[in-house]
Amino acid sequence: MTAKVTSLSPGATPTLGMPAAPPLPAELEALARGLRLPHLRRAAPEVLATARAQRWEPAEVLKALLAAEAAGRARSSRATRRAAAGFPTGKAFQAWDEQLSWIPAPTQAALRTLEWLSRRENLVVCGPSGTGKTFFLEALGQLAVEAGRKVAWFTLESLGALVRRHRADDSMAKAVTRILRADLVVVDDIGLLPVGPDAAEGLYRLVDAAYERRSVAVSSNLHPAGFDELMPKTLATATVDRLLHHAHLCTTQGDSVRLSQATTGKGVVPLT
Repeated sequence: MTAKVTSLSPGATPTLGMPAAPPLPAELEALARGLRLPHLRRAAPEVLATARAQRWEPAEVLKALLAAEAAGRARSSRATRRAAAGFPTGKAFQAWDEQLSWIPAPTQAALRTLEWLSRRENLVVCGPSGTGKTFFLEALGQLAVEAGRKVAWFTLESLGALVRRHRADDSMAKAVTRILRADLVVVDDIGLLPVGPDAAEGLYRLVDAAYERRSVAVSSNLHPAGFDELMPKTLATATVDRLLHHAHLCTTQGDSVRLSQATTGKGVVPLT
């Protein structure tokens, strides 16, 4: 009985009905493994079955196999970048409602183009708790990952822990250099808790090293002009000077979206 084969354009991922395409010959399986072409190896049985049924030219077969490997590598790379970023929740723009944000819609649209990353500009989003600052930055970070960019996510507490961990062998400079392999470094939730000396040092070191080299995005309950309430004035002045020089400053206002959803019963799925 001949396998039923759906129409497939060369270069697209093949889809077959039942029964399944026969496996690759052992020699081809071994070659694909040896050349580290896992996605091509998985797609090859269906591609070859489709090629036989539709009488593809050899170049069409090769194109479909290479396209399957390229697409698979892109997916794997994207997953690796997302895992390395350390995002807190996984929120993305699919769940974002721009009408609930105080950030003007044209500004949101401009930031979502990610052109500011190419120009190594910074982003500061400040305002009350619950007004979408972290959500917006994480969604931008997820968008950057999808666009092939590397992202690193920190809180002030994690920066402080980083400083303490590397102070013993004086390797903080090397640690910051590794962080700046990312195209975008996010520091979230400044101003919620008192800033210890290690965290203040970590923030300054990061902003200073990234200045005009990488983009830094910050969310804060305080306007940067008030950072001297959190850390020594000299250190705050130096940090803010470098942070804001090439920065987009967005201010949020209003009541907490989380609190509003909670009081209107939208924070949970109703019990049945």
